Amino acid sequence: MSTEAGRTNGEGMTTSTRTVVQTLRENPRASVLIIGGGINGVGTFRDLALQGVDVALVERGDYCQGASGASSHMIHGGIRYLENGEFRLVRESVIERNALMKIAPHYVKPLQTTIPIYTTFSGILSAPLRFLTHKQGKQVERGAFLIKAGLTMYDFFSRDGGNVPRHSFVGRKKALAAMPDLRKDVKYAATYYDASVHNPERLTLDVLRDGQVANPSARAANYVSAVGTTEDGVLLRDELTGETFGFRADVVVNATGAWTDGTNAALGAETLFMGGTKGSHIVLDHPELLKACNGTEIFFEHVDGRIVLIYPMGDRVLVGTTDIDVDVNEQAVCTDDEIDYFFELIGHVFPDIAVSREDIVYSFSGVRPLPRHDDTQPGFVSRDYRIEKREETLGGRAVTTLSLVGGKWTTFRALSEHLADDTLAALGATRKTSTAGVPIGGGRDFPTDDAGEKAWIRKAVRPGIDEARVEVLLTRYGTRATDVIDYLAGGPDTMFTSTRELSTRELAYMVEHEQIGHLIDVLIRRTSLAFRGLVSEELLAELAETLAPMLGWDAARSAAEIGLAGKVLAEAHRVQVKSLVP
Repeated sequence: MSTEAGRTNGEGMTTSTRTVVQTLRENPRASVLIIGGGINGVGTFRDLALQGVDVALVERGDYCQGASGASSHMIHGGIRYLENGEFRLVRESVIERNALMKIAPHYVKPLQTTIPIYTTFSGILSAPLRFLTHKQGKQVERGAFLIKAGLTMYDFFSRDGGNVPRHSFVGRKKALAAMPDLRKDVKYAATYYDASVHNPERLTLDVLRDGQVANPSARAANYVSAVGTTEDGVLLRDELTGETFGFRADVVVNATGAWTDGTNAALGAETLFMGGTKGSHIVLDHPELLKACNGTEIFFEHVDGRIVLIYPMGDRVLVGTTDIDVDVNEQAVCTDDEIDYFFELIGHVFPDIAVSREDIVYSFSGVRPLPRHDDTQPGFVSRDYRIEKREETLGGRAVTTLSLVGGKWTTFRALSEHLADDTLAALGATRKTSTAGVPIGGGRDFPTDDAGEKAWIRKAVRPGIDEARVEVLLTRYGTRATDVIDYLAGGPDTMFTSTRELSTRELAYMVEHEQIGHLIDVLIRRTSLAFRGLVSEELLAELAETLAPMLGWDAARSAAEIGLAGKVLAEAHRVQVKSLVP
């Protein structure tokens, strides 16, 4: 089943010889080398592959492991960017938001959003100062007049090609009728629509797969980092084996986000492009808070200028976010102070709902790839992007390097097209096709409503694969679930006993098609089990036992992988793995 073969590393533990890395080592050149496997690097990989370009991508960790996987799970136009005067970005964002709901409907869904409002005219005098100086000034909550003006402008930007309703305003009585747990001094509630992406990691994998399918010569490998230069060009290191090798390319695209300056330094160029900020979130298992949200995201700008969001994701509630200057060389984690801040926010909106640390099932934190901003307050740093072009000498050869500065989830397709165009220009090539309107992976022919989903599920049922299992697979893969179901039906398969959401043969599918490097990859980025707080000691053991023969792990490596998963969950996500047995 697996294309991976076992081998022994220098520490005596068995690891796998990865086919994807072999292809890079045996043919160490491409027209383009992309460094960085977040959504923007992967999106650019897909775009260039569709143009027939010989492109390779390396990611030092797992795909979507950095900021792309630590997002607020929102696909939005950025209503707050209007106050910063970033009208171009807002327009591009709402166009891309609307498009993603059409081309990636399996992951990107409309999100009803409500802003509770407690004053009528507050903030009118301070808003022009914020617009002109990009400083918060005196802490003032936005009133109804200012929010109404912003939403009216937001609707204007959304008018072309829009597939979400325009905003609406209600008074106190209707606001409390819809959400009885809101603060009783609420005066208005404004409702508008953006979108959410319930599984950004799997959407990133889908975009990557599109590129690989479109161009079989396109190569991508996770757990491979760019660590220096050699006479062959860029020095790459396999992070699973420690082996290094040179790789030559005509254009190098640096899409490593907040670590862009560090990557450039490794390639011999000192830059000061980046100034990222940390954003943290918590995930709560809290039925009372879930009910209070009434199916809508609660969104507002707190008096300290930070964006606040409280919204349901399935049977969980996501709460965020912070915006704190941070050292990119330190592990980004959600701190006790940030959790206290989130609890304060919940109390600000729902004062009678008690929340405790025992309700937290997961937390995450990432560093936004923002441009260097010196003394500009984090909340006012531009979320737009730019591309820095440099002519470098790598391995004694002239090479064009393109460094991506900034960028956000919502605009990844447009950004990737821009970055691909600059890459094509550097190669002296022209674009053959656009990605605009092209369905992404399992979004192709995805059912358009609940009735359609139920019919799709019934049709996909096979012996041994019931409707409940098909529903999980459709949620996880979109319509690409048909490929997975065919694979499951092609050999012996056993459901896990620790979860009804995985089977032994689906793990084999992930190993063959989705480049699993560590056990933790399955929990966080191939499934949403960690996000939903469903990791147990039994699940870790069952995963290790299943993956070991596929990836060539011996007993020591399997134990190390269980230990690593527990450590990552504890230190980066504040999760203490427990047994299913009380």
